[in-house]
Amino acid sequence: MATLRELKGRIGSVASSEKITGAMKMISSAKMHRAEMDLKRLLPFRTQIETIIGNLLTADTEFHSPLSEQREVRRAAIVVLGSDDGLCGGYNINIFKAMLARLGEIKEAHPGVEVTVIPVGRKVGKAVAYYVGKNGGFSVETAAAEVNSKSSGDAVKRFMETLRDQFLAKRFDLVELCYMNFQSVSRQRARTDQLLPLSPEAFKTDGVTQTCRPCIFEPSAQEIFTTILPMYMLALTQEVFTENRASEMAARVMAMQSANDNAKNLLGDLQLEYNKLRQQAITSELLDILGGQSRD
Repeated sequence: MATLRELKGRIGSVASSEKITGAMKMISSAKMHRAEMDLKRLLPFRTQIETIIGNLLTADTEFHSPLSEQREVRRAAIVVLGSDDGLCGGYNINIFKAMLARLGEIKEAHPGVEVTVIPVGRKVGKAVAYYVGKNGGFSVETAAAEVNSKSSGDAVKRFMETLRDQFLAKRFDLVELCYMNFQSVSRQRARTDQLLPLSPEAFKTDGVTQTCRPCIFEPSAQEIFTTILPMYMLALTQEVFTENRASEMAARVMAMQSANDNAKNLLGDLQLEYNKLRQQAITSELLDILGGQSRD
């Protein structure tokens, strides 16, 4: 049975843990809201690009671009976005499971395909490296040192350009992004989006083409189409990175909330046990005093 001193030490330790988890929850919540604001700022840019492409698609013209070239998938790349830090619950393992499921789908749809996984984030990178070491079946390529879960806009742009150049050089026939889609603080969903090749069908969602009015294109519809596709790729990549960061912080908020609740419950149990033991010690001392007086 624990002594009063031991219980007091445990209570102090748990109380410190409660304060730490509470502080980490507040910090993660602030970072999550910042990422949400970044998402809102990115939305008008992507919406405008989709509107322009929607206008182009209403023109009676066929468009061609090396970025939309559909070819036999012999080599595919999956960019898996995770976190560089821990303490975010099952966030990374959920992304990793989604990646494995997508790998199976790609291999089933394209027999004999060579798949390269590009992990972004130290934690998910370790999981990918461990899985390859135990099972194999695909290769791993390390992203540039500047590319991580906290990358700036310039780093994301350079990363997107690297993927684009590799697709144009026919090193990859298919490039996909596997990440955690941010829906709310308590809900994030693993999702995979195709980055390359770009398909005009991707721009016909949400009634974009139906709401466009007739336009006059200058210099030409084809030239505008060729110029704007890389801008769409950049908007999509930046949005994916930002959503992933918001999802990471939301997962950390929930993990810290759970840890804080557990610390409070444990603190209550320890305080109750401490009070019982203290009352027992006081009662024992009183009985000893009364017993000594009786003998006198």
